[in-house]
Amino acid sequence: MECVKHFDKNTTGRDFCVGDVHGCFTVLQKELDNINFDPLVDRLFFVGDLVDRGPESEEFWDYLRQPWAHSVRGNHEDLVINSVRKGDESHESAVHYMNGGEWLYGLPTVEQQCYACVLEELPLAIEIDTDDGLVGIIHAECPLGDWNLFKSMYECNKDRFEAVAMWARTKIEHKDDSVVVGLHKLYVGHTPCTDVVVLGNVYYIDQGACFRGGKLTIKQIN
Repeated sequence: MECVKHFDKNTTGRDFCVGDVHGCFTVLQKELDNINFDPLVDRLFFVGDLVDRGPESEEFWDYLRQPWAHSVRGNHEDLVINSVRKGDESHESAVHYMNGGEWLYGLPTVEQQCYACVLEELPLAIEIDTDDGLVGIIHAECPLGDWNLFKSMYECNKDRFEAVAMWARTKIEHKDDSVVVGLHKLYVGHTPCTDVVVLGNVYYIDQGACFRGGKLTIKQIN
């Protein structure tokens, strides 16, 4: 898995970051229409967890193959990959199924494997140049709280850093408002919040789109 994928500044349009979609792609399309998203010049970045729980998980591929859509790997993408690699009778598959992954298991094996291959190509994190500085995107939490250390030490700490990046909730649980060093802003998902939560320069934008009463948040990156 690629650690961090870099994007140059968008000089022709706007960039947006969207919270955990979790298979709610009809909702996503409505939100894109509401902001007059222009696929010719605008770009959309996902914080991960495109799949599971919602009714339209298979549509993730329709979006990811668009040149204007990009995503990091979330813990639910990781669940798909691990369950497909281990097989339908594995512990990993049981955990995935119980956490909203039932959509996957009625599909032909070849299709499951294709989806896993697509998700394996997703980077752990994304960084984007902006006028205000470097903006990062990661699913759950930045390891070490330092973007440059995270990148430079990744190869020696893959398992640990991937677990933190896709699964951790330490910062938000402790209401840690320290700044992630090396970034202007960092957008994350993973933890459903009633409103967007800001801790230091970290923006938690998962508002539980797949749950009753939740919503899908799209923030313009600047």
